[in-house]
Amino acid sequence: MDSVIQLEEVCFCRKNRTILDGISWQVQRGEHWALLGANGSGKTTLLKILAGYEWPTFGRVVVQQQTFGATDIRKLRRTIGLVSSTLQQRLPAQDKAIEVVASGLDATLGLYRRPSPEEMQQARTALSRLRAESIAEQSYQTLSQGEQQKVMIARALVCRPTLLILDEPCSGLDPAARVRFLKDIEYMVSQPDAPSILFVTHHIEEIGPWISHVLLLKDGKVLAAGTQEETITSENMAAMLGCRCEAYFVPPRWHLLIEE
Repeated sequence: MDSVIQLEEVCFCRKNRTILDGISWQVQRGEHWALLGANGSGKTTLLKILAGYEWPTFGRVVVQQQTFGATDIRKLRRTIGLVSSTLQQRLPAQDKAIEVVASGLDATLGLYRRPSPEEMQQARTALSRLRAESIAEQSYQTLSQGEQQKVMIARALVCRPTLLILDEPCSGLDPAARVRFLKDIEYMVSQPDAPSILFVTHHIEEIGPWISHVLLLKDGKVLAAGTQEETITSENMAAMLGCRCEAYFVPPRWHLLIEE
């Protein structure tokens, strides 16, 4: 299998503080990973390195079989879709959903040219992959938070990336909206041309059956990495969170009970 991500002993230091410490990790094409870690575990820094916005202090980074330091990082970024709440706040609120999606073709915040009919069809197709084509003509600001998240993901999908990073995409969603949103993500992943997904979350309840592997970070180091069954254990979750807890599975999702 082709590797999508290959990290070898990656370290990241800033102001005499080690944020990532010896991260070695591989993601193969067709795998979908969840990334979990408590606040301050290094998740955000790891995402920035993978997307080419930070450079490791030490170690080797290979994304899409392109080695950092020996490739054009600007071109590489076009093959990586990154969806985060910081970007969501910067999008033009008055634009239609389909215009927001189409802006992903040029990686701009808003449209600065008129897309061709073929490009607008690309944008509609990206929305349809999330079962969101019905909101195409609505203004972004009138959409629910879950719908806005789907527009953001469609914006990342419009260039057909081979790696899609979703940084806490369920943040702010109520329980019912979260279930519906996760179902649409599962539908997207089920399609034959779906990219490899890196799903970042604090909540094991969001880890659906479509996620094949889980990476746990603790203080900038890999605590565990493997299948859901290998990594989501009460012992690992207690070590990651620094408290007594119980992880248990009630199909189709995991649950976590924090002991007081």
